[in-house]
Order: sequence, then C-alpha cells, then structure tokens
Amino acid sequence: MSEALRVGVVGAGAIAQVAHLPALVRLRDVRVVGICDNDLSKAHAVAARFQIPAVFEDIEELLPEAQPQIAAICTPNHLHDVHVQTALSAGAHVLCERPLALSAAGVERIQAAAERAGRVVMVGMNHRFRSDVQALRGFLRSGDLGDIVGVRGGWYMFRPMGPASSWRQQRRQAGGGAMLDLGISLIDLSLWLTDSPTPRVVSSVLKPQPTQDGVEEAGCVLIVSDQGLSIFVDVARRYVGDHERFWLEVICSKGSASIHPLRIFRELHGSPVNVSPTGAAGREDAFTTSYRSEWAHFLAMVRGTVPRSDLRDQVLLHRTLEAVYQSAGQGRDMTL
Repeated sequence: MSEALRVGVVGAGAIAQVAHLPALVRLRDVRVVGICDNDLSKAHAVAARFQIPAVFEDIEELLPEAQPQIAAICTPNHLHDVHVQTALSAGAHVLCERPLALSAAGVERIQAAAERAGRVVMVGMNHRFRSDVQALRGFLRSGDLGDIVGVRGGWYMFRPMGPASSWRQQRRQAGGGAMLDLGISLIDLSLWLTDSPTPRVVSSVLKPQPTQDGVEEAGCVLIVSDQGLSIFVDVARRYVGDHERFWLEVICSKGSASIHPLRIFRELHGSPVNVSPTGAAGREDAFTTSYRSEWAHFLAMVRGTVPRSDLRDQVLLHRTLEAVYQSAGQGRDMTL
C-alpha cells in the first residue's frame, strides 16, 4: 500500500464538514493532519468531530506547521485564488472548491502557477463523478445515441441566504449568485460531456439583475457553441416547492440520456426504447459517492497513475461565465 498522503483543510465551513471531510476519513491512503479557519472555535469543533490533530487560524500557519502535501481549499469564493497560490508556493498539490477563481484571468494565473510549481490543481466539480453521470458519459462516447444536438439542465433549490452581510450575498466575495453557485456545475457538466465545444454566442437573463453589491437569485442562459450545439441552463436558489429539483438531459440524433434518475433512450426500428442500465441501487446517495470518487481521482493524479488536468477546461468555463454576466448586464447576446 502506498504511503498515506498528508492533507490540510483550509476552511471549516459547511462544504468541508458535509462533503470533503466525510470522504477523506473513509480513504485509506490519506491522513488529515490539520485544519484552519479564522473562526477558531468552529475549527476546534470540526477537528474534534473528525479527529484532526492540529488546528490553526489561517493557511499561513497551517502550511509550515502541519506540512501537508495536499491542501483542500474550502473557503469563501473570493479567497480561492490567493489560497491556491499560497498552497502551491508551499509545494502542496491543491483540490479547490468551485469556482477556482472569480475570473478567467484568475484561473489563468493559477494555471501558470501550477505549471511552475509542478503540482496538481483540481477544481471540485463533484457532479462529474456521480455514478449516473459517469454512466451517461459512457453511452455518449459509445456513439450509440448518435450526434449530440443539445443539453438541457436545471437546478432549483430553496436556500435562504441569510442576512445581506453573508458573503454569499456580496458580489465582491461570492462573485455571483445562483448562476455561479448552481449554474457553474451544470454548465461545466454540459461542456465536459460534449468534449468542450467552444461557445460562440451567449444569451442570459438574471433576476434580480446583479449589482456591484448584490447577486442574482435566479437566471437562465442559452449557450450556442461551434457546430450549432446548444446548452440551456435554468437555476433558482429560492425555489418554493415540495422538493429540490436537479436535472440534466442530453439530446442526441438517435436518442437521449438524462440523470437523476439515469434514463437512456435509443431509437430502434423507428421507436424509442428504454435501454437504461438496471441493477441494485447503492445505499449511498450520488452526492456522497461523488465526493469520494472526486478525491480518488485527484489522488490518482497526484500519484501519477492518471494524467493530470491542465485547467484549460476551467479557463473556457470562466470565459463563458463572464459572457453570461455581460449578456445579462447589457441585455444582449455576447459573442465569444
């Protein structure tokens, strides 16, 4: 068995507690050696819960003292860029929660820093690692469904954001609202599943219109890429209904594929036929397993058993997101 890799967690908020730490403690080839947060009482409570041996107030203390080989960045959005660069400067590999930065230029700076440091940087796009998404991608790559025509997706969540002072409500700190919070995952999935076609035209509506201080709570965007492939994403994070809604469907020339639940249809002899894979469902939900699979893939990149990502897909994603906000702000289509 390989020697356990030392992991330091930066940020003790909800995403660290609910997603990353539960995954990390179940992986045999890692050891969480420290956690930091400017709320020391919270950091101590999280450390006690997950049996983390060392607690620090900030990343500048954690890196030299705990000497992690890997830094998990789980801080508010506006801190991701500086925390990733700080970790790289200390020689650590980095898994960073989305978004990697608040601009395409910020992603490019991190891309260059990772290349100089010779370290792996991966963005936490956990939905790529859902079992239903992996199965869907397999069908698309087999060619059995024909050419991809378009992708349609949405995410409606009831998530009160709390007081206006919350960082998620401040555009300078969050970078955006529902579209960046929820839409980024769907746009990323859409581009990833279709092998990163280059977006050409972006048209979006965000409500309420984001200001310098505030963010949007809902929005939709149509992205038309080269070769005419279209992506439509609809999001809301104050949706009042009986349950959260999350969906993604890929429309193809000879069939369709959707997730949550996984359903695959093919045209056979002029009729639609359900060819969805069958089998016993796992006891864990897709959210839980996606983070463990995400970490397993990241660790394989660190160990060199799978190719490293070069972050070009994240540069493309953030250029697209910038066009989304420009389109909404100017009330017109944006051409990339």
